[in-house]
Amino acid sequence: MIAAFASHAVVADEPDYKQWVGGFIEVYKPDEDKFFDFTSYDAGMGLGLEYGFRHDENWGGRFEFSKISLENDANLVDDQAERFGFDAMYFLEEDLLYIFGGLKHLNMAQSGGMVNLGLGKHFNVGENLKLITEVTAYHDFGQAYNDVSAKLGLAYAFGASSAPKAPGDADQDGVNDSLDRCPNTAIGARVDSNGCSVDLDGDGVLNGVDQCPNTPKGTRVDATGCNWDKDMDGVANDIDMCPDTPKGTVVGAKGCSLEIDSDQDGVLDVKDQCADTPLTDRVDAVGCSVFEEVEVRETLNVLFANNSDVIRNPNDPKFQEFADFMNRFPNTQTAIEGHASAPGKADYNMTLSLKRARAVRQLLIDKYGIDASRLTAEGFGETQLLDESNTAEAHKVNRRIEARVTATKKEKVKRN
Repeated sequence: MIAAFASHAVVADEPDYKQWVGGFIEVYKPDEDKFFDFTSYDAGMGLGLEYGFRHDENWGGRFEFSKISLENDANLVDDQAERFGFDAMYFLEEDLLYIFGGLKHLNMAQSGGMVNLGLGKHFNVGENLKLITEVTAYHDFGQAYNDVSAKLGLAYAFGASSAPKAPGDADQDGVNDSLDRCPNTAIGARVDSNGCSVDLDGDGVLNGVDQCPNTPKGTRVDATGCNWDKDMDGVANDIDMCPDTPKGTVVGAKGCSLEIDSDQDGVLDVKDQCADTPLTDRVDAVGCSVFEEVEVRETLNVLFANNSDVIRNPNDPKFQEFADFMNRFPNTQTAIEGHASAPGKADYNMTLSLKRARAVRQLLIDKYGIDASRLTAEGFGETQLLDESNTAEAHKVNRRIEARVTATKKEKVKRN
């Protein structure tokens, strides 16, 4: 940063002050891990002096000296430290803030060099008085410790330039800023002697907001400088829903023809409350689409090996599809029904079918996130066989889980 300051060669505007001297108090907090001879330090107070100068409107520098009293954990007597060094400073536009960075040397139990970076501001509190406010972070070259400080001080500023600044024209309208009553005129706009836009077409709307700058003289215009009634149907543009109605057309209060059905739904525009209804939709008396409730359902079938309630394919997409359906219709519930094949005792088959139903229910809860309160499990054993033939294929079909969920949704009714 110091090199950048030294190499800055652009001649900028003169600052309000060129030099200052000041005194300050600060709170200095060493790094928590920083210690010497088994002694660590808490935050302490410091007093200091500084001398600063402004090279131009943006760049400056200052020398600083501070004496700091640090509380240690080894005895009741505070340790004394001294810090001195130089900072390069960059002042933001209109002295909003300044950024500074530099090199410092800290003398205490052990001495060392540091680099620092900080942010500050000079507040005006009098004709030549500045309130100094800063926060700074320090990095120790020797042990890589990081200290911080906050500063509050008072400075006396002097050396202000006596030469007046050159007159300017910020909005580039040809009128000096000191005379410009409209300092933010758009670049390229035609202005009067006061720097304000003129009304070229004489419609009472300034050129800067006039969207129709060549309106014929005497034309009634709206706030944008355009013809108040573009299609001349007697309805103002700001409420005209049909702004291009052919001349002579009989229109309603909204500027639309009383005999036009724009969306061809059988309802004239003057009564149509739903413009642009799709041609495929059936509509009601005011031209809006008609809806009806239709029933939709999803079925889950799961097959099991003989004498088993283990689900061999828990990642099968059909489980996710079933869960997605239930999530899409959150007010639905479903019963998981377990079924067994005919071979074996009826009581055993009843128990096995219930285990299968519970296994599927638990899978939907644990893996697919369905609320347990929406699922029930029930076993039917061999009481509801799909295929009563005594074949291996029939037994495979009968070992199953069935789950059905039904919901209703609204769908548009199509035209006949």
